[in-house]
Amino acid sequence: MIVYNVTIKIDLDVHDLWLRWMKEEHIPQVMETGCFTDNKIYRVLEENTTDGITYAIQYFANSMSDYFDYKENHATRLQQDGISLFPGKYTAFRTLLKTV
Repeated sequence: MIVYNVTIKIDLDVHDLWLRWMKEEHIPQVMETGCFTDNKIYRVLEENTTDGITYAIQYFANSMSDYFDYKENHATRLQQDGISLFPGKYTAFRTLLKTV
């Protein structure tokens, strides 16, 4: 199992709008690509939230091939939506994990 993890710190002033967008639009669009079998969204606890709230969004793929399909054919377009809707309001980094 391959886990594509996206960690995002979102500014407080757009947090509620962003979270609704993630749950209702972005994550469903990522899942519609067919590259992932499941997803989870986690809020990071025990952090200072004065400048934002951090989430880890995980997408589960059966193979590296599925992940590369997403990365090569869908990621740029879907990431651009967030950049356009929430410019300068978040920081993100991505990691690729493998179940051991």
